[in-house]
Amino acid sequence: MIRPMREIGDIIEKEEDIKVIIIKGGSGNLLRSIEINNVGDLYLPGSSSYIESATEKNLIIETNLVGYNRATLMVQKGNPLNIGNDLENLADPAYYVVIGNPDSGSIGKETRRILQEKGIYDLVLQNTRELTTDSKDLVSVLVEKRADLVINWFAVSIWDENTMYIETLPINIELAPPKELILASLSTSREPELAKIFIDYAVSAEGQAIFQKYGFGSME
Repeated sequence: MIRPMREIGDIIEKEEDIKVIIIKGGSGNLLRSIEINNVGDLYLPGSSSYIESATEKNLIIETNLVGYNRATLMVQKGNPLNIGNDLENLADPAYYVVIGNPDSGSIGKETRRILQEKGIYDLVLQNTRELTTDSKDLVSVLVEKRADLVINWFAVSIWDENTMYIETLPINIELAPPKELILASLSTSREPELAKIFIDYAVSAEGQAIFQKYGFGSME
C-alpha cells in the first residue's frame, strides 16, 4: 500500500510543511520493527490480523478503515501454460510456484489461511520453489518470468507497469473475501497530532479516491 500512502504523504508534507517518512516491508517485519525500536506514528499492514497482534502488544491507539484488498492467483500475461483458477494447481509439480512467507508479510499469512481452509497448504508448501517476503517480490518473479503461478494481492495487478506482465485468475470469494485495510495510530508516536491529520485525510473523500485509484477501493 506504499503508493496511496506516499501520495497522501506528499500532500500532508506540503500542507503542514513537514517531512513524512514511510518505511515499507512485510507487515510482520514492520510490526517487529515498531515493537523493538519503539518508533512509528502510523501502521498500515496488509491484514487486520496484524492490527490485532499490535493491539495485544498495547501499540495501537486508534484504528480507521481506509480500503480493501483481496488475494488472487496470478500468472504471466497471456497465461502461456493455460493454467486454470483451481487452487490445487499450486500443488502441481508441473508449475513453478512461488508464495509469500506467512511469517514476514500479509500476503503470506492470507495465502496460508486460504490454503489451510482448502486443506492443501502442506501440499502446496512441498511444491513451492520459493518463499518470498512480500507482494513486491511476488510481482517480480512473474515480471522476470521466473514463476508460473503465485498468490498475490489483487491491487498490484492493475498498476500500469504490471498490467503488461501479469494476468489474474480469481479465487472463489468464499475462500478469499475482501480484506479490510486498517490504518492505525501508534502508542509510539512522537507526533500524534500530525498523525491524526494524516489519518483524517486518508479517510476523507479525497483520500479514499487515492486508495481507489490504486485498486484498494470498496469491492462490493
